[in-house]
Formats: sequence, C-alpha cells, structure tokens
Amino acid sequence: MQALRITDLKKKYGDHEVLSGLDLDVEEGAFLALLGHNGAGKTTTLGIIAGLIRKTSGSVSVFEHDLDQDPVGVKSCIGLMTQDYNFSQFETVEQVVLNQAGFFGIRRAEAKRRAQRLFEVMNLQSLRNTETRELSGGMKKRMMLVRAVITGPKLLILDEPTAGVDIEVRHQIWSFLRELNRDGTTILLTTHYFEEVENLCQQVAILKDGRISEKGFVHELTSRLTRRTVIFELSKPLPADCALPLVALDGLYVEYTYDANKNNISEMITALLTHGCSVLSVRNRSSSLEEYFLNQKENSEL
Repeated sequence: MQALRITDLKKKYGDHEVLSGLDLDVEEGAFLALLGHNGAGKTTTLGIIAGLIRKTSGSVSVFEHDLDQDPVGVKSCIGLMTQDYNFSQFETVEQVVLNQAGFFGIRRAEAKRRAQRLFEVMNLQSLRNTETRELSGGMKKRMMLVRAVITGPKLLILDEPTAGVDIEVRHQIWSFLRELNRDGTTILLTTHYFEEVENLCQQVAILKDGRISEKGFVHELTSRLTRRTVIFELSKPLPADCALPLVALDGLYVEYTYDANKNNISEMITALLTHGCSVLSVRNRSSSLEEYFLNQKENSEL
C-alpha cells in the first residue's frame, strides 16, 4: 500500500510558484528524506500533507484517504513534528502530550499509559510536571516528538527534528526513530544533516524547482557520484615545489578532489611518497550523500 501519494501538486503565493507539479509516492514502511535547498518548498509540502497549508491544485492521499474528500481521515493517520515550538509555554510537558492525545479521541487512561512509556524512552519522566517554558531546546524537541507519536500515527512527518540539539540528544532521537520505523511506522523527514539521512533513511527524494528531480535509495544515488574529495594527513608538510593537484589545509592536512572514473586514492598516495610524504590517515571531506547533493547543485548552475 502507498502510505503517501502526491500527484501534480502545485502551490502559489501570489505570483510566486513554490511547487510546480510535484509527484511523490512513499511506500508503507519507508523511511524517506525530502531534501532541497532553503526555499525549495520542503516545509510547504509537509504543511500541505498535514492539512496546515492550502494547496493551489493537485491531489494528496494518505493511506488511501484523499485530502480533499476525507481530510479527517488523513489527519487521523498523521503525526507531525514541526520546526517551530507551537505549544503553550505555561502548560506542563504532560499536559501538552495528553492534550494532543485528547484531540485524537484517545481516552485519558490510555493516553497516560502511552505517555509513561514514551517519557521513559525519551528521558522525560522527571520533567513531566515541568512547565515547557523551563525546558531547554533539546528537551522541547524530545517533548514535541513524544507529542507527535502519542497518537500512534501510521505516517510520521518530521520537519528538521534535530536542528539545534546537541549530539547526545540527536543520537537519542535517531535511536527512537529507527525503532518506530522497524515497528512499521512510515517516516517522512526534512533535514540539513546529510549524516542524519545516511544513518536513518532508506530513500531520498530531492526537491528542485518545485518538483521532485530525483528519488531513489540512498546507496543508489551515492553510487552515481564520480567526483569525490578526501583529506590526507601527511607525515610532514607538502614541499613548496610540489605540483600535485592538492589543496593545502592547516598543518599537515591536504585536500584531494578526483574523478573516481579516472583516478583513485592509491595513485595519489604513491605520488606523495615520491615527494617524501607518507599518508598517516585518510577521511572523506563530507558524507557521500552531501557530495552528491553539492555536485547536483553545481551541475545545475553550469
């Protein structure tokens, strides 16, 4: 079954067209990242799916509930975590979460049972009676995630769920999302962290010029990458007269960008040895997916 089907979706703000015929299918049980540059329309797309933004034209269905014909059915399937803090600063953590469950018709006793388990998983148990205005950014993010899943959604929509949180909280959220997806929840997220995509998602859709320009499995997209960049740590500084195609960085580090179809790292390591420089370590400058995304941007600007 398709968890989400979007066909010829368009959205205009005045004369500005943000979405210009977007098509996207997301299979049940998938974990898909919607990527795109700032202003590409990612948040607008998520807002339309969730019923928060009115589309100009096109169709959206969630688990076979049509957004136009059955908006209540669509909302009953969705859990949404937005970028913004959209809750009362004077309610407690528990009140925010239980009220969300109440909006979906979940009985108070059942809501408390679910909240208890989720608070324990997300390390919020000791904060359940704390007013949300007293929470740190990371605590608020965890609470918002709990609020999004308290209803047991079939489709979880996350708009930059780990933006601005520290690495410990990020990994805690990642672990929780993996568990949800293993249990069958379909997840659609936007993020600017390519590491997050590579750690969590099976599939990626790239939004460009108001449409999906590419969609595929993460490993399929990165396998198309030909231009790659690595950073070498050398045993001594590169000689001043060295003519190798390297960019000197701080200290003993140099950067090497190469075409994987024509060159390889071992050839450059051998060339460095002829200049008296041993390579102590090698690492990618960025994630493979980030390299692919940047290459796509550069190619489109040519």
